[in-house]
Amino acid sequence: MPVIAVVDYEMGNLHSVCKGLEKAGATPNITYSPKELEQADAVILPGVGSFDPAVQHLRARGLEQPIKDAIASGKPFLGICLGLQILFESSSEGTQPGLGIVRGKVRRFLPEPDIAIPHTGWNQLQVTQPKSILWEHLPSDPWVYFVHSYYVDPIDPQIRAATVTHGTQTVTAAIAHENLMAVQFHPEKSSNIGLQILSNFVAQVREKIAA
Repeated sequence: MPVIAVVDYEMGNLHSVCKGLEKAGATPNITYSPKELEQADAVILPGVGSFDPAVQHLRARGLEQPIKDAIASGKPFLGICLGLQILFESSSEGTQPGLGIVRGKVRRFLPEPDIAIPHTGWNQLQVTQPKSILWEHLPSDPWVYFVHSYYVDPIDPQIRAATVTHGTQTVTAAIAHENLMAVQFHPEKSSNIGLQILSNFVAQVREKIAA
């Protein structure tokens, strides 16, 4: 089974992600070892919490360059929730620089009457990259589970794989470019749809190994 490194920087819902990966037929390895990230067949960067502590913990554990190296190597990489946001250059949530792997900024939802922030619960994706492996074997515009007050705003709109609408605001819900994929929602909380997304990611890892 493919070995997928799940990055441990004290900011992620690690065990739920690992259970999903095991159901999808992969071997998850929770780690903060740069060597184990390098040796893994793929990498997942989960995340729950605030932007500044996340990037501070990553840098304190010496993980910034290994994450960049993993993406540059071409191995499949999946960011989840905060793990999507810290790939960007900066966030209005904090003052620390992000990893800068994706150009753009993380922004806060604007307040609206009768609209709750954080955006919490099930919502429907508007898929903008229908051929992305993320969405294989899924219904069009599937429902997934969100918990977030901030959203990513990439400079290059072509990397958006899906959007979501909350109130009157339509924002990026997923990005995909070559081996780099990341989602704002929680696949591990999104029932069968989320499990299928994790299975699609594992399938891409298998294809990469076999190539």
